[in-house]
Amino acid sequence: MSETASKALGAPAASPDAGRWKALVFIALAQLMVVLDATIVNIALPSAQQDLGISDGNRQWVVTAYALAFGGLLLFGGRIADLWGRKRAFVLGLGGFAVASALGGAATNEAMMFGARALQGVFGALLAPAALSLLAVMFTDAKERAKAFGIYGAIAGGGGAVGLILGGFLTEYLDWRWTFFVNIPFAIVAAAGAYFVIREPEGGRNRSPLDIPGVVLSTLGLVALVYGFTRAESAGWSDSVTVGMFVASVVLLAAFVVVESRVKAPLLPLRVITERNRGGIYLSLGLAIIAMFGLFLFLTYYLQIVKGYSPVKTGFAFLPMIAGMITGSTQIGTRLMTRVAPRLLMGPGFLVAALGMLLLTQLEIGSSYAALLLPAMLLLGLGMGTAFMPAMSLATQGVEPRDAGVASAMVNTSQQVGGAIGTALLNTIAASATTSYIADHIAGAGSRSQQQLVQLEGMVEGYTSAIWFAVGILVVAAGIALTFVNAGRPGSATVTGSGSGEGVADEVQVPVVAH
Repeated sequence: MSETASKALGAPAASPDAGRWKALVFIALAQLMVVLDATIVNIALPSAQQDLGISDGNRQWVVTAYALAFGGLLLFGGRIADLWGRKRAFVLGLGGFAVASALGGAATNEAMMFGARALQGVFGALLAPAALSLLAVMFTDAKERAKAFGIYGAIAGGGGAVGLILGGFLTEYLDWRWTFFVNIPFAIVAAAGAYFVIREPEGGRNRSPLDIPGVVLSTLGLVALVYGFTRAESAGWSDSVTVGMFVASVVLLAAFVVVESRVKAPLLPLRVITERNRGGIYLSLGLAIIAMFGLFLFLTYYLQIVKGYSPVKTGFAFLPMIAGMITGSTQIGTRLMTRVAPRLLMGPGFLVAALGMLLLTQLEIGSSYAALLLPAMLLLGLGMGTAFMPAMSLATQGVEPRDAGVASAMVNTSQQVGGAIGTALLNTIAASATTSYIADHIAGAGSRSQQQLVQLEGMVEGYTSAIWFAVGILVVAAGIALTFVNAGRPGSATVTGSGSGEGVADEVQVPVVAH
């Protein structure tokens, strides 16, 4: 890279850090812990609810408290990482997450549990963008970057399914409290390793004053959006509070955009999201996560309730999806990323995942795991792994060092909001189809066993109806990736500037690398 080009992109011409591969181990470990936590608690929820006397009406707060804090504070967490330094934010986030996990595992009542989950979300919002932005600034060589993000993408995609296995083991053979305590050794090892190994490149901090109005508006807007979707799942879409939350979210986020376009040091510089490639990444990734999260939920219920699998057996049933994700990310994505344009991995990747999802629309009560679920999960994993890897890399590519934290936070925000939307939207579709099916068929069921059969058939009908929507969502995600993402392959591309004009060249002929 020429000195002029390097300056134009805001990156110091520095040799790569010798300990970057060791650092990747600890960054990946921390990311695995955060992703695991999103699903591991779901398996333990019934046991925890019984032990702590949490009512059916309040149990959703075990999941919602975490989602609200995490989703609402991600942009703020990304900006804090840019301001304080990513290594410091990373280690602090890990320490706080470990303390919050210890509180959750030691919870004696529902208030303590909800508070611990919210605290996990707060520190997760600091940790997740710091982890991704550290990768972005430490791996600048195109081939090395492809390998590093291949590993990170595999963990980001497959970690949730690993959480189902681990959650099943811990709940069935130990106690639900261990689904919290298991985070503590993860956090201690990752924090100690990061402290001694990570050397953050100099000159990448954003020392501008904090944009307080932006923090308040973005946090309240995202919290309202996530809560609107989680409430819709239980109270319905026409519920007055649900509608009020969506209206408030639109108003707050619109005000946030106006404020960000006018303040001198914005929380989220609009140049980060208006750049064509990054905008396409955030949108397509969010849509893909909507489809994925709904699927995890339906398959877990299908395997446990319809097929009668134990929690541990259910977790193992997801292994082909994990294997597919790891293969797609570390073998297909990593090997091809330096040879083909990212959209030619993302678009086909989402379409392969949609094909796997399409197979699952054929689910019936007696469906064979080997004949239907196994190939469907393999295709889903391969497709998602192949698409996630370039998406994670490109989302922070060409970003000025001072914006690396918020650009990383936007990746996590699209995933978190996508997860909340996916769970609520697809669950609502499934519940409606199930109710309709049972209402149409229950009259013809004379005996109790026939009525139970109709109810199971109704559940499967609901799942397949929602999965059809998930297929459509993945096809749209593929279309967005193929249309919006126009970056060339690393080493031959024109890097499009952020569009702000603030010391960033509009077009510089350089290898595509992160800064």
